[in-house]
Amino acid sequence: MAVTRSRYRSASSAGTLVAFLLVLIFGSPWYVDWVNEGNRGLFLETLAWPQWNIDSDQSFRELLAADLKAILLILFTAVFISLLVGAQLSSARGTISAILTGWAAFIFAAALAALLTAFLLANASFGTAVVNAAGGAGYGLIVGWIVGIASMAGRRT
Repeated sequence: MAVTRSRYRSASSAGTLVAFLLVLIFGSPWYVDWVNEGNRGLFLETLAWPQWNIDSDQSFRELLAADLKAILLILFTAVFISLLVGAQLSSARGTISAILTGWAAFIFAAALAALLTAFLLANASFGTAVVNAAGGAGYGLIVGWIVGIASMAGRRT
């Protein structure tokens, strides 16, 4: 049985790959420390939102919530892009539609990941979960266009 590879990536795999790279690179402890050292601007500071950490003085609960938020962001991005790309109408298959689909999927993924992981934190409440989800949606709004462009570059199945 031969394994064939396509030269083209699907929209969901391209968007998920870019989301993974954004979280891996800009959520790393080295980048987060660099951003926290000074005023780097809104975009560069926002890129550090889904920070992950493997060695920290934080409690285990906070580490688990931060790392799980980064993982869920990637997983939810894959799910939402797959769902939204499949729902596109044939008349709406254009460049702008593809960018907005990936962008919206990333906003939803970031908000849902922040909402779910907020309940792992100490003194969790629905109010703090909604505030965290709003922060995730803000991250998706500012950074999501990168995932939108990547999902536009992939072919839609």
